[in-house]
Amino acid sequence: MKTFLILEDGTVFEGTHIGAKKEIISEIVFNTSMAGYLEVLTDPSYAGQAVCMTYPLIGNYGICKDDMESKRPWPDGFIVRELSRVPSNFRCDITIQQFLEQNGVPGIAGIDTRALTRILREKGTMNGMITTNENYNLDEIIPQLKSYTTGKVVERVSCEEKYTLPGTQKIEENGPLSGSSVFCKEDYGAGIRERKPSLVKTLNGKGLRVALLDLGAKDNIAKSLAARGCDVTVYPARTPAAEILGDKPDGIMLSNGPGDPKECTIIIEEIRKLYASDVPIFAICLGHQLMALATGADTFKMKYGHRGGNHPVKDLKTGRVYISSQNHGYVVDMDKLDPKVAVPAFVNVNDGTNEGLSYTGKNIFTVQFHPEACPGPQDSAYLFDRFINMMQKEGTIHA
Repeated sequence: MKTFLILEDGTVFEGTHIGAKKEIISEIVFNTSMAGYLEVLTDPSYAGQAVCMTYPLIGNYGICKDDMESKRPWPDGFIVRELSRVPSNFRCDITIQQFLEQNGVPGIAGIDTRALTRILREKGTMNGMITTNENYNLDEIIPQLKSYTTGKVVERVSCEEKYTLPGTQKIEENGPLSGSSVFCKEDYGAGIRERKPSLVKTLNGKGLRVALLDLGAKDNIAKSLAARGCDVTVYPARTPAAEILGDKPDGIMLSNGPGDPKECTIIIEEIRKLYASDVPIFAICLGHQLMALATGADTFKMKYGHRGGNHPVKDLKTGRVYISSQNHGYVVDMDKLDPKVAVPAFVNVNDGTNEGLSYTGKNIFTVQFHPEACPGPQDSAYLFDRFINMMQKEGTIHA
């Protein structure tokens, strides 16, 4: 079936239909990951967007439901060069075509995704329509595309009520290695590797209670903490700060999430109250942006954002560069950052944009990238260990 991707600048791509049979209007973004398409599809940060995968073949290992980052896919649409309909993987549960159909996600295949990505890089992220209507009218469609906004999507992707994920730390004979890879599977998968006893230090988060504010959290954030022994209580996005602090957590996590951070006015007010407390805080992606807004800084929309598993970030304290997984279209404005409140902790090596902050006189640090990875490199998983260390040594600044 012929399918069309229509951009708000009037560009039209013709391809073939994949996924569910419906028409959508959405913000079109691209992701440069070479693998991990299921984790991309189930990342709540993509709510309100349609994702173009730059890697040409998508679906070759099917859908492995154990790898999902949430209970369902969140993008409005999916755009690929070629969709593999016959996967080869002993872990495969269903094909990606079946997954898209079952979850109501339409898409388009067979287009030049390199050309689409080039347009988005040169002109910036723009809205688009995926449709099977061959009699489309550009004069009618383009005004609709230009008026589309993602709106307030955080509340839509957040959990409805709080729940607890108990610590599930597993100790090998020699114990897990401190600062080792984040564990993406319950049994730790490739995260466990042979090592000499002299190099081993047990990760010790046992008994620590972490409050995770779910702004659209990927499951692996809570799992990364639970794997280190922490008991994680997950709270809906609009939970009052008083309720979170009333539960007396040892630390607070602010998760990733979708949309324009400035739309989250009520949440920002509550985060300002969390900032005023003495509880250690670690924030990721949207949480990083909201903490900045809550403390007087500003954010702005990037031309086309960072989405993929290959973004280099530099730790300004050590000078070390890490390859990171990222998914964001907004960034903290360094020109409006008060050094008395926070100072840059990480910077993007490619474009110099901010990738993290350390808050002055506070047990608070935030990052724009994803240390929980999945998909992506696990270079920065040590940040969870830093957070645990901060909780264990309350009152000492470690960020």
